[in-house]
Amino acid sequence: MVRKILAVFAGVIAASICIWAIETINHLMFPYPDGIKPNDMEGFKAYVQTLPFLGKFMVIIGYAVGALVAGFISTKISKDGKPTAAIICGIVFLVFTIYNMTILPTPIWFWILGILVWTLVLAGYKLALNKK
Repeated sequence: MVRKILAVFAGVIAASICIWAIETINHLMFPYPDGIKPNDMEGFKAYVQTLPFLGKFMVIIGYAVGALVAGFISTKISKDGKPTAAIICGIVFLVFTIYNMTILPTPIWFWILGILVWTLVLAGYKLALNKK
């Protein structure tokens, strides 16, 4: 049981690092406007609303990489051959993703992909089971 809990934590941490890295690249490509403060939610909403398609799609790419990594790492650490840890990681991130989409102005395609992309934890799970 402890191994499964650690597997979920490791999957969440690894995925968070991947998402952070890709979003950092995204912010280098599409920097914040001058004068935006870290706790200025209205300014951040305006930034997200004016972000071009690629800027929004890079967030989805980050989620996809994070989902694959979370599924892979959590499965490797749990060592039980079951997708439980990967699915829990996916659910954790799905909840955070839905929360973010409700507070930020995101288009419908972002909602669809933002929800579907977390099923990629199962692809990460399958990759972790592959012995080749």
